Formats: sequence, C-alpha cells, structure tokens
Amino acid sequence: MNPTYGQALAQLRGAQKAVARSAPAYSRFVNRRWGRYLAAGAASRGLSPDAVTGISALCTAAGIAVLTLVPISVGSGVAVAFLLALGYAFDSADGQVARLQGRSSTAGEWLDHVVDAAKSVLLPLGLGVALWRSDEVDDRWVVLPLVSTVVTSVLFFAMILTEQLRRVHGVRSKADTDPGSRSWVRALLVVPMDYGVLCWSFVLLGVLPVFLGVYAVITAASGLFLLLAAAKWYRELAALDAVRAAGTGSSSPEQVPA
Repeated sequence: MNPTYGQALAQLRGAQKAVARSAPAYSRFVNRRWGRYLAAGAASRGLSPDAVTGISALCTAAGIAVLTLVPISVGSGVAVAFLLALGYAFDSADGQVARLQGRSSTAGEWLDHVVDAAKSVLLPLGLGVALWRSDEVDDRWVVLPLVSTVVTSVLFFAMILTEQLRRVHGVRSKADTDPGSRSWVRALLVVPMDYGVLCWSFVLLGVLPVFLGVYAVITAASGLFLLLAAAKWYRELAALDAVRAAGTGSSSPEQVPA
C-alpha cells in the first residue's frame, strides 16, 4: 500500500541525505524542499524513481521546446523559467523517492546523470537557436550560448569523472552538514553556478538585453569556476597517485571536500 501524502512527507523529512559542501544556495535551500513535496506526492501515487526522472526530463524538454520554437517575449520567458524550474525540482525528487521506497539503483543513477548531461547541452543550444531566430539582437550573440555549451558540458563531465576516480582510490566525498556561517558563505558564493538560478533567469528573457547581461555573468562565473575547480581536481588526483605509488595509502577510505 502506498503511503499517504502526509506520511510520505514525514518519512522524507527523516530520510534526507547529507548536503554536499559545494551545493549552491538555491539548490540547497529551495529546490531540495520543493523536491521533497513532489517526492511525497509521487510516492503517495506509487510512482517509481525512474518515472519521476522521466517527468523531470519531460518538463525540461518542454521548457527547451518553448525557448526554441516560441518567439521571445515576456510570456515565453516566464513559461520557460517555470518549466525548467519544475523539471529541476523533479530532478531532486527522484532520489528522494528512491530512498523512501528503498529502490536506489545503479541504473536509476545512470538515467539521472544521462538526463542531466542532455539538458546541460540542449538548454544553451536551444537558447542559441532562439537568439538566431530573433530580430532583437545581433547574430553574434549566438556565440554566448555556444561558449556556455562548452563550459557546462566540460564541467559536468569533469565533476562526474573526478568523483569516479576518487572512488577508484577509495576516496569518498565529504558532505558538509555544518549549518554554520562558513557553509552559508560557500553556498552563496557559488550561486552564479546554480542551475536553479539559471532556470529563473529566463524570467528576464522578454527584456533581452538584461537577460543577456545576466546570462553572460552566469557563463563567465561558470567558466572561472571550471578553471579553478579543474586545477584543484588535477592536484588532488595527482596527490592520490603519489600516495598510491609510495605505497602509503590508508586502508580505510579517505574523505575529501566535494
């Protein structure tokens, strides 16, 4: 028997996984909560985690379709923002449903990552098509979402690969459950890289010069983060190689910041 919405919500409050130290503010404090409400509704209706992932993909695809096919306006921008944000909330919900139902799986994790990889490329490409179709801006602005496509795809791949290589060395990421000021500062500093902020930035799409300015800042901040993170990850992995080569690795898994 499926739990009621209230029962599922109560169980989910006690089944939250630790928050990664790198989690930005919107994802951490807003999207996770919205995902919990959606997860409770999905669980009360007996939906599987993969079904929730599918709903997330459909919402995101609908948002990208509106962006690509509908002429740029205030209304289309609001619709795109809402659909993308809803898809992101369902993206948070699928893992919570899996934990609630005890149905976490490698296949489900794979599906979730594939959907994330697809949207990280398709969203900026969709924006590029929208700008190319618009008469409001110079065609040279199409370069901006192309740069964003490169940054987001490389960053996504680098994050996933780094995590997998850490596991090869027996290292697991360390989640930060400290609610102190340092955690809040870190969450706020990485806001420009927050996918949720990117989603809601499309509310400004109808005021195209303003939107492009915001989007340029997000892209530049993400590019800077990629450069800094890539250097950090390379040094970290090189240090793990050195430890293994020296034969002084610990027998128990280490923990490193996310």
